[in-house]
Amino acid sequence: MGIIVMNQNITSTDEAKEASVAELLEKLSSSERGLTDSEAKERLQKYGPNEITEKKASALVKFLSYFWGPIPWMIEIAVVLSGILHRWDDFAIILALLLLNVTVGFWQEHKADNAIELLKQKLALKARVLRDNKWLEISAGEMVPGDVIRLRLGDICPADVKLITGDYLLVDESALTGESLPVEKHVSDIAYSGSVIRQGEMDALVVATGMNTFFGKTARLVEEAKTQSHFQKAVIKIGDYLIVFALVLVAFTFLVVLFRHESLLEFFQFALVLLVAAIPAALPAVLSVSMAVGAVTLARDGAIVSKLAAVEEMAGMDILCSDKTGTITKNELVLTEINPFQNFSENDVLLFASLASREEDRDPIDDAVLARTKTLKDFSEIAGSYRVLSFKPFDPVSKRTEAEVEDSAGNRFLVTKGAPQAVSALMDSEVAVTSKVTTDSKVTTDDSENTAGSQIEEYVEEFASRGYRALGVGRTDAQGSWHFAGLLALYDPPRDDSAETIRTAQDMGVDVKMITGDHLAIAKEISRQVNLKQDIMLPTSFLDAPDRNAEEIVETADGFAQVFPEHKYHIVELLQHRGHIIGMTGDGVNDAPALKKADAGIAVAGATDAAKSAADIVLTKPGLSTIVNALKESRKIFQRMNNYALYRITETIRVLLFITSSILAFKFYPVTSLMIVLLALLNDAPIMTIAYDNVKYSDLPEKWDMRILLSMATLLGVIGVISSFGILYIGLHIFQLSHEVLQSFIYLKLSVAGHLTIFVARTKSYFWSVKPAKILFAAVIITQIIATLITVYGFLLPAMGWKLAFFVWGYALTAFVITDFIKVQAYRLLNHTGIKFHV
Repeated sequence: MGIIVMNQNITSTDEAKEASVAELLEKLSSSERGLTDSEAKERLQKYGPNEITEKKASALVKFLSYFWGPIPWMIEIAVVLSGILHRWDDFAIILALLLLNVTVGFWQEHKADNAIELLKQKLALKARVLRDNKWLEISAGEMVPGDVIRLRLGDICPADVKLITGDYLLVDESALTGESLPVEKHVSDIAYSGSVIRQGEMDALVVATGMNTFFGKTARLVEEAKTQSHFQKAVIKIGDYLIVFALVLVAFTFLVVLFRHESLLEFFQFALVLLVAAIPAALPAVLSVSMAVGAVTLARDGAIVSKLAAVEEMAGMDILCSDKTGTITKNELVLTEINPFQNFSENDVLLFASLASREEDRDPIDDAVLARTKTLKDFSEIAGSYRVLSFKPFDPVSKRTEAEVEDSAGNRFLVTKGAPQAVSALMDSEVAVTSKVTTDSKVTTDDSENTAGSQIEEYVEEFASRGYRALGVGRTDAQGSWHFAGLLALYDPPRDDSAETIRTAQDMGVDVKMITGDHLAIAKEISRQVNLKQDIMLPTSFLDAPDRNAEEIVETADGFAQVFPEHKYHIVELLQHRGHIIGMTGDGVNDAPALKKADAGIAVAGATDAAKSAADIVLTKPGLSTIVNALKESRKIFQRMNNYALYRITETIRVLLFITSSILAFKFYPVTSLMIVLLALLNDAPIMTIAYDNVKYSDLPEKWDMRILLSMATLLGVIGVISSFGILYIGLHIFQLSHEVLQSFIYLKLSVAGHLTIFVARTKSYFWSVKPAKILFAAVIITQIIATLITVYGFLLPAMGWKLAFFVWGYALTAFVITDFIKVQAYRLLNHTGIKFHV
């Protein structure tokens, strides 16, 4: 229940429903002219921002939760076993590993949370509010009780409001009440926070904000996806593969130790540490952070990610269904021609169109009409002699705007502008229309008597063939009969970069299909101008076809014209059935279902709040180039995730297989449990920097290819095992090192070679083909210098001196170069498609 305390009066949302508009304005110390800026600031201070305060777990509770779970339990048991065995060095270092794992996990979650919080702020709702008698656009969080706001088609209602002026609103409250049908609302009705405006336009008085709203919550624009994405499925597969691999090896070793009657307590402590070091508990977190870091980069480039998994979906997108208006074109409508009908003049048609427009709505068509009027001398004086009594804004059903107007003599009439078919439908079909058509700047009179509909259609076709959009204008006479006054030609030119951007997208393996509600001829003309193919289809070509035929038609078409929003959903569905990953752009409230259905729903710049809430990615800059930049960046993020997964699987196989093989074959522990912990400590810390690494994006859409990933990881892991046995042989038989020094010798090799594996895993070509990021390179060098100094001077481990250390480095570097060469050849065998990569 919403409670507002104003001037010692208490008003709940329910009471506001019963009160009249005048009573409520008095209670809220407001007026139909809104608040002053200073009053709004005072109230914001007093009542707080218009936002929902979320219950957040304390940082301490979050931190302690990392000590609970299968992986922490294994480390904690290893700590206890070290204490029982009186191995206090092991005890201290394993405890340090536990604390590091907890700290890194906590830091990663904090970093991802911060990234998501930043994106939420960027996606904050906006509101049109009347302050100091001027309409302003402000963040919905700054609204206060008593504010007067305007609600329009596509808005999400930002607070509980009382409707005070206007005709009607059709409001979708399904997200709040579960009621699927929109509710019609009029003056004095209450509209609730979080509901979506489907039709109409009204001014409203804010009665409750934030936690005081009736439902206590606004529509959440940013939410974490609960469904399993391709990314989450891949992480689960990788984790399962490694856990099964580790458990099989440890179980086999346990049977051998049991058979040999060796110390079971020591084996369990060693096995636990080995499992902890081998199982990549941080894998999901590191990959999530990579996506979060990438999402922040995308936001800087004008693409805000509302669901992190959308980054990966974007990388795999192979078909982009792009809106024409505002994405391929500039969305800067220019009124290029006026074709008057009957006895009306060009100025008459322009006058009626301007009276059926409203400047404060910032509608592109209204702006184009009003911009033309400002170029004509004395036009403002003529228009000033008319008074608009009421105004019906555009809605997708009627497809027109309408205004009731009074002239200086007191005569009242209606004017309308909108889709030519919608305006002509108002007239009596028997009425003949005589038209004056402007062609090549000459006015010719057509005396043929023809029905309005067919004649208008001819001129609409002629406009469309030149890429012009037709707008019909009409007015009523003294008897209330409608007359078709004329047609306006509106032109929305392609963006300067559209043709080049479309070519880039096609070069990246993305098929761009233009989807528009405009006329077929306009779609073909714009397609020609931006170098898209012109096999543009109408929805009728696939709507009644059997599914298999419809799928084929939609897949082969270059675009679609005269499309309604519900057709977009069907197009996405049919393409997904063919196995494609679909990107769909949209901006209107009716585009929301298609945006939700698409793998990567993209709300373009200037989209309605409803479209933004349904989309995975919200663009803040206009044009296709922003989408293509997001495509490149998402593929780079995918590469970083893929590289990390390859490195981590390779390391697990290499370390586990070598150690268990040594135990089984030579009855010899090549490294101590303390050394394994140090390996995990020094190898895991710098790997976080892989999220910032330099990578090349693929020329083709990305997807998790488990065959290649696991095959390559197994190959690199086995090469690492052979290399490790080679240095074990040298240490044992050539250098004849003591058991303790040999273990330090092996430890340094595993550490240095392990980190060099990062440089093998991060490219599909030779390691020098892409320069690593400075932060990654520095992290590797610093940690390996630490590992070298530990073994050279005997800190925690037996000392072995500089000569052996230099030998290990030389051996590891040689093995690294050989491994890298084998990797390149293996990729050529595994991948026959010849994918190319670009910076």
